[in-house]
Amino acid sequence: MPIHEQSLIRPENLTTHDQLVVDGVDVSGHWSTFIQSRVVTDYNEAMQDEIAALPGGENVHRCWQCGSCTNSCTVNAINPEFNPRHWIYLVRIGMESEILRDKDIIWQCVSCNKCTYACPRDVVPEGVMKALSHWLELKGHVKPSPSMVFDEVFSEQVFQHGKIEEGRVMQRFFKRTGQSLNQPWLIEMMRRMLRHLPVGMLTKLGLATLVAPRTSGWSGARAAIEEYVHEQEHKRRRALGLDALIEAAKRDAGPVTAGEGARS
Repeated sequence: MPIHEQSLIRPENLTTHDQLVVDGVDVSGHWSTFIQSRVVTDYNEAMQDEIAALPGGENVHRCWQCGSCTNSCTVNAINPEFNPRHWIYLVRIGMESEILRDKDIIWQCVSCNKCTYACPRDVVPEGVMKALSHWLELKGHVKPSPSMVFDEVFSEQVFQHGKIEEGRVMQRFFKRTGQSLNQPWLIEMMRRMLRHLPVGMLTKLGLATLVAPRTSGWSGARAAIEEYVHEQEHKRRRALGLDALIEAAKRDAGPVTAGEGARS
């Protein structure tokens, strides 16, 4: 799976000779541009398996590097540094350090799915990008994105109550992301609701925000969903080696006395 784009090679790894003759042939200038050799020791052998263990990354092993995903990518047309083909290549060879150099770009995927439609191998590149973003967050390389926080708030309310109450979702989302409820667009929306919605509907919306009603008979479904989510989270954490890291940290910390636990 070779890389052909020179733009993907770090400038510090390129060497150009102003004057160079090889076997009697003058190859001075850009003809003598070479990639410096190096020994890679910081790769992650399990990286492909880690991405494959996350939702969307199951088919990452199918990629044959044709470049259809990047060629059709909406974001790449605006920002050439956004290159799904290149990142899938890095994932498959375990170049974790190289992935981390682009950690602030990977999350820019807009889920237009053009790459997925163009892919001849059903890799689902859009899913791989989401899995890669999730991987960065689970590994602690980046802070949870606003979209991830929203997903958590939304899911929590579904699990707890079996239905969605938009007011509570917005309140919790703004609180967790450190945003104020005093948003101009939100104030304008509330004004329009007060002007145009019937009093009865406004009353129900207000009560739902305070009381958070549940779907009838939801307790059984809630228990089943929570068990499934717990199993999936445990599976993913095990695949990423996070459980082992936590246990190792506990062993290194040593036993905690009752007094120490109370103070912490």
